[in-house]
Amino acid sequence: MSVQDEFTLDFARTERIGLEEAVFAAGKSPAQIDAILAAADARGARFLVTRLDPDRFAALHHRDRLDYCPVSRTAFFGEPRRVEGPARIAIVAAGTSDVPVAREAERTLAYQGHASTLIADVGVAGLWRLTRRIEEIRAHPVVICAAGMDAALPSVLGGLVAG
Repeated sequence: MSVQDEFTLDFARTERIGLEEAVFAAGKSPAQIDAILAAADARGARFLVTRLDPDRFAALHHRDRLDYCPVSRTAFFGEPRRVEGPARIAIVAAGTSDVPVAREAERTLAYQGHASTLIADVGVAGLWRLTRRIEEIRAHPVVICAAGMDAALPSVLGGLVAG
């Protein structure tokens, strides 16, 4: 069995739902990721690659073709959509340990052409940090919350931001 026999890409997904297939890199070998990117390249397709750790990235033959962010562990293969308009999405991260997930959301949105505002380190352990920025958060009709540890921030935001 060859590496190419280990995956089947859905190149028709864009026509069906308007979004390309994303490549979830965690658990895939560099050889599998390279084969997926080679297949995409042969079709002129673009991909968002997620959960691509730095070691796997360093082992890829296609790494020079990727726009890679080690913090978010995401990569763009091909041109992302152009980000247009004002940011209508706030990504709110409780603490600095939540920044990688928040950046993953930010890059995923940017890949699809959506502007966003990242608001980090506003967890409820220092409630003043959140209240200081609450009007900025409320200015966005969509709020994504990244909150690990005790996950109290989503409940607090739910009580402070209209849904």
